[in-house]
Amino acid sequence: MKILLKDDVEKLGVVGDIVTVADGYARNYLIPKGLAVKATPGQVKQVDLIRRQAMVRREHIAAQIAALTEKLNGVQLTFAAKASERGRLYGSITKDSIVEALEAELGEPIDRRNVETDHLRQVGLHMIPVRLSAEMIPQVSVIVHRHGEDPTIYIPVAEEEISDDQIEAEVEIEAEVEIEAEVEAEVEESPAEMEVEAEERPADASALD
Repeated sequence: MKILLKDDVEKLGVVGDIVTVADGYARNYLIPKGLAVKATPGQVKQVDLIRRQAMVRREHIAAQIAALTEKLNGVQLTFAAKASERGRLYGSITKDSIVEALEAELGEPIDRRNVETDHLRQVGLHMIPVRLSAEMIPQVSVIVHRHGEDPTIYIPVAEEEISDDQIEAEVEIEAEVEIEAEVEAEVEESPAEMEVEAEERPADASALD
């Protein structure tokens, strides 16, 4: 059967494509799901309209994903739990718990299938990817800590940025220190070594004749 795709279908085509598929696949899946219609002459004439509508829909979805990505990148969730001395949880933080916390934080639904994590069973900082699309995969910070423990102890301390001027100054200081150390080493030369040098040196110019 020839069909006109009304939505993108993996390994089959994109909106507006006219393809031939098995009758059963069309009647039992594609058409009932609203992914395609039978490619009648009337439907074929509407290909351009269908493609324009699809483009508008894609742009709208892309804008929504971009906005949600920005929100998710700034989210930090904390969970208190019981754990052993080695940080192993007596239980786990489930994906459903993370999804519920995200929805409460953002005030909008999150598809749990997009949250790429297993149950968390260790205290510490966990970076959880949320796959919104092939290109948009923001990460959510999840801190699991013991009851009564300060969760911020698991946040890495950012290293201070050092300017080029500071680096040059430190290099100059290190060079000066090395020079001073060499000078001190020469000054502190042992008396025995000085006596050997004196014996090897001629007493006066006549000794050279």
